Amino acid sequence: GGGSGFVGRELTRLLKTKGHEITIISRQPGPGRITWADVESGGLPPCEGAVNLAGENIMNPLRWWNESYKRDLFSSRVDTTRLLTQAIAASPAPPHSWVLVTGVACYNPSLETEYTEESDWTPFDFLSRLVQEWERAGQLPDHSAKKTRQVVIRPGAVLGRDCGAMKQMMIPFWLGLGGTLGSGRQPFPWIHVSDLAGIIAHALEPHKEPPSTKPDVFNGVAPALNTNFEFTKELGKALKRPTIFPVPGFLLDAFLGSERAVILTQGQKVVPKRTLESGFEFRYPDFTSALKEIVGH
Repeated sequence: GGGSGFVGRELTRLLKTKGHEITIISRQPGPGRITWADVESGGLPPCEGAVNLAGENIMNPLRWWNESYKRDLFSSRVDTTRLLTQAIAASPAPPHSWVLVTGVACYNPSLETEYTEESDWTPFDFLSRLVQEWERAGQLPDHSAKKTRQVVIRPGAVLGRDCGAMKQMMIPFWLGLGGTLGSGRQPFPWIHVSDLAGIIAHALEPHKEPPSTKPDVFNGVAPALNTNFEFTKELGKALKRPTIFPVPGFLLDAFLGSERAVILTQGQKVVPKRTLESGFEFRYPDFTSALKEIVGH
């Protein structure tokens, strides 16, 4: 689900190099694709693993922050997830893995607290409520959970060369107008798109232990704990551009809406503890290696 998006394209490339066949669920039919309506009426095609990456872009600069947009953010994530969960539960030959990709917005922003996959959390704002509903919609009933391993991956900001977010970030930097967002002290949890695709592929591999009724959770973030200030300086260095124009928080609130601006003006220290314990090795564990690949220097 959502296979034609930024992360979906990267995951498709990776899985094809491993010899897998991919079926993308999308709004439009086509070669190698089925539609969400097909899944609703005909169930899940035979498959070894299912992944949901579907969701309206939360940082879409062309969408004004209002109730209609918020409803789209919820329905594009929660409804598609629920549809896949129901299709897996009803399948006579269900996949051995079901991977749902959500986000780190469930963790309350803090300059001190470090969050691992075991950290408790309760919803405290719009985005954390979205993650709660989204993950709840992905929970298989107990009889299905005994056959299919459930995995939830919570990524931070996904960085990559083809990524709209990176393109948008680079424009002010190329113009010499790049700068920190808000105070710059806020943590900036991030991951290179190749590593996120790698964690998803890793989670899709057949598992030795029998599935649990609770999902395995992996934080999809690089092990480096960075701030927005460090990211800004590193990107400026990679692009050989100055970073002297900070963007005040109130401007971001006005432009993006305060409920959405928190993604940029506040952040969480998120640690990929279980991701590393599972044996996953990051190709881009720090900004320097990630930005070198993205900027192409």
